[in-house]
Amino acid sequence: QVQLLESGGGSVQAGGSLRLSCAAAGYTYSTNCMGWFRQVPGKEREGVAAIERHGGNTYYTDSVKGRFTISQGNAKNTVYLHMNSLKPEDTAMYYCAAGFYCPGNWAEKEYNYWGQGTQVTVSS
Repeated sequence: QVQLLESGGGSVQAGGSLRLSCAAAGYTYSTNCMGWFRQVPGKEREGVAAIERHGGNTYYTDSVKGRFTISQGNAKNTVYLHMNSLKPEDTAMYYCAAGFYCPGNWAEKEYNYWGQGTQVTVSS
């Protein structure tokens, strides 16, 4: 089992920045991919960014490219989402997820473990 704990959410004005953290514990050797998803009430959850823990390759959805950066700590058990130039449409519950590999289509079924989520609110 892998436990994921997110932190770093909060409220910020448009144009501001936030950094989300996701700490993984447990049998993390089985999870080469860690990603961030977000969900707004009434809408489907969408993939935002992902990173391959052992290769370092990163993936982003188009709407956040150039504004968000995913990175990992030296021990590779913590993943960060640096969010800059935030927009009101970035407001959502952000979830950390982990899986064996990073699917190209952000398929949620490939992510075996999920955190509880952290709220990000961007005001205009």
